[in-house]
Amino acid sequence: MDPLRLCLALGPLAVYLLLLGAINLARRPFLVSGGRDLAALALALAGLAVVGPFELFLPEESIVVFGGYVWLMVLALYALWITMLILMLRPRLVIYNIAVDKLRPILADVVEKLDGDARWAGDSLVLPGLGVQLHLDSYRAMKNVSLKSIGGRQNFPGWKKLETALSAALVREEVPRNFRGSNLLLAGLLLAAVSIAAIVRNPQSLSQTLADLAEGMMQWIGR
Repeated sequence: MDPLRLCLALGPLAVYLLLLGAINLARRPFLVSGGRDLAALALALAGLAVVGPFELFLPEESIVVFGGYVWLMVLALYALWITMLILMLRPRLVIYNIAVDKLRPILADVVEKLDGDARWAGDSLVLPGLGVQLHLDSYRAMKNVSLKSIGGRQNFPGWKKLETALSAALVREEVPRNFRGSNLLLAGLLLAAVSIAAIVRNPQSLSQTLADLAEGMMQWIGR
């Protein structure tokens, strides 16, 4: 694989792993909506998708007709597909770097202020006043917790209120560092090192690939 394709495939994934490792090593919990969490993962995998299945199944005629602009169309299609998936997702909140045993009393205090009629049933929670029904799903190895919606009747503004209130409550919390996040940092650094080494070993190939792409785009513009 030439250096440009290798960097496109591994670069975004390396950045994602580095950010995820930094989040898990922080002393504060980090809350993100399910949609933003999926969007970040999609960005991390975008390079692999482009140099993998997209390039493999891309008709050669489209490259002849559109030149380098065909990749802008491919990325636009990928973005639209991810956007559709995000819109189809049920509401979900992801809290990184906190154990479920520590999150539960914080969530209970937040819920009590938002909806006095809230009811717990094991790890499930119903907030009738907000129109929210959820289940606590924990990943103990990385100390991450997901609040997943259950049932088809969900109130999105209610979920937004819950997200805002819980995020404000978590800002005041301090947690031990999750040193398993260092594994994610090491993996990200390794992928970044592989990408940089590929460029250093063969800079002429990278320059030639970029020149070919630029020439193809100029020819298509000049038509």
